[in-house]
Amino acid sequence: MKIQRTDSSNEDFRDLVQLLDADLAIQNGEDQAFYSQFNNIDVIKNCIVVYVNETPAACGAFKKFEDDTIEIKRMYTHPDFRKRGLATAIVKELEEWAKELNYKKAVLETSLEQNEALSVYEKSGYVRIPNYGQYIGIEKSVCYEKAL
Repeated sequence: MKIQRTDSSNEDFRDLVQLLDADLAIQNGEDQAFYSQFNNIDVIKNCIVVYVNETPAACGAFKKFEDDTIEIKRMYTHPDFRKRGLATAIVKELEEWAKELNYKKAVLETSLEQNEALSVYEKSGYVRIPNYGQYIGIEKSVCYEKAL
């Protein structure tokens, strides 16, 4: 496994995000249009791609949320590479990168239906918080935070 820090111009990152968006369109149905408006990758400067045997296998990113807080975004593991700890490795690398940039906290949103994601975040020390920002009142959304 090789972890590469990059930005949203990376073609492997973009390809993995396309697969993520296709999965989310199936899971979220007509609700996906609401979520898509908050997931524009063109403005994301901090992205990670994980390679397994030179194959892009997983990705994740963060963007500034508040002065001392990042928001984790665009987490995805290709189905062929799931259950290998890649998502946990991405979360850890994103947290390390954020700390290097002097951020103190991370927040994120995921769906209540994303059991694997919920498990990764909870095992990584994230605690559930009230839904924030655009996710307030969205019953399918669940939000988390962690002090870095």
